[in-house]
Amino acid sequence: MNLIQTIIMGIVQGLSEFLPISSSAHLVFSSNFYKIFKDIPIQEQSTQEVFLDIMLHLGTLIAVLIFFRKEVLQICKALLVSVKTKDFSSADSKLGLYIIAGTVVTIVLALPLHDAAEMLVFHPSIVGGLLILTGGVLFYSEYMSKKREKSNENMNWFKAVLIGLAQGLAVLPGFSRSGWTIATGLFTGLKREVAARYSFLLSIPIILGASMVYPLVKLDLAQVINYDWGAIICGTLVSAIVGYICIKYFMKFISKFSLNIFAIYCILMGIFSMIFFAWKGI
Repeated sequence: MNLIQTIIMGIVQGLSEFLPISSSAHLVFSSNFYKIFKDIPIQEQSTQEVFLDIMLHLGTLIAVLIFFRKEVLQICKALLVSVKTKDFSSADSKLGLYIIAGTVVTIVLALPLHDAAEMLVFHPSIVGGLLILTGGVLFYSEYMSKKREKSNENMNWFKAVLIGLAQGLAVLPGFSRSGWTIATGLFTGLKREVAARYSFLLSIPIILGASMVYPLVKLDLAQVINYDWGAIICGTLVSAIVGYICIKYFMKFISKFSLNIFAIYCILMGIFSMIFFAWKGI
């Protein structure tokens, strides 16, 4: 791993975490492209590479926290007040409860899929196939949202659970977290901006949890000290900066345009990846 590689992966993560094109798939593709170019064995992934992936996600977490800082503070304050008063009737406290419920559902579904998700890192051609499915989901969500006569911007427990399930499935590389959660929001009748905003807010507890749990459980402190921290920090900062810019313009985009352009991209990128990596025997 070197500085150029971490910068490239930081850009990839920052762009693809919030666009509905699967950041995990693009990290798998970029990592495997790099290994093929450098003639490094594909079935070889160091703990430093895994840690870099976690740190790049932490960078995008910083981006979403900064962009939605007012909403996050309002939700946290509302939940604290509601716990004291035992009154959860305010809109912000309800939204906080929906995020908690969605996060719990995500964890319940994602944990059994974790081992399969880690194995897919070494099978980019399969990841390409899953990316094609994401494209199909995006197309279908747009079709269904246009068929509805009226969208309902109100969240409820049913929608929170469904979107949480979608986020749980997205632990598999190729299933876009933002794509599947936004698409599910559109399926359930949420307005486009509401679905996108809820998707980004829902990502906060999961990314934060993964960033904290993995280093504590699986990393050896002696190994961590010897990592290339300059490259890792640089990649994390790039991920945060690109991620913030991406959120800013994607929120404007989704309020006016459909997700079909991302669906087309996912399908084309998935087909290319399947063909290329199958040709390479992986």
